[in-house]
Amino acid sequence: MAVRHQYHFRQSKTGLQARDVAVLIEKTAELPILSVPLEKIQELDEPYWDTGEVRLTARAVADHTRLINNCDLSFPVILCSEGRLMDSMHRVCKTILLGHQTVKAVQFPHYIPPDYTDVKPEQLPY
Repeated sequence: MAVRHQYHFRQSKTGLQARDVAVLIEKTAELPILSVPLEKIQELDEPYWDTGEVRLTARAVADHTRLINNCDLSFPVILCSEGRLMDSMHRVCKTILLGHQTVKAVQFPHYIPPDYTDVKPEQLPY
């Protein structure tokens, strides 16, 4: 199964920041894998897929459900140096659905600069 090209987005004072998830994965290759309690994943109780421009339809929920069902939990999620999720909410959701209390994660020890700043998602290369 091919992995779709994706970005981690975060709002900042300088506009929307985007980090290429494939690059993030490469940068985490040597980081230790941690067991992180799900209660520490702040994004679970925040609007995550709501950009303000797109509202989730039933079809969009079904698409996300398919991604959740198909994700591979053998790969850790990626956390920034502040402990916030950079990749993959789908794996976090699958972990919850399976009744686990923790998720495998890697965490950057320092700030990772964005690959793009002040961009719109549709302007990025996919």
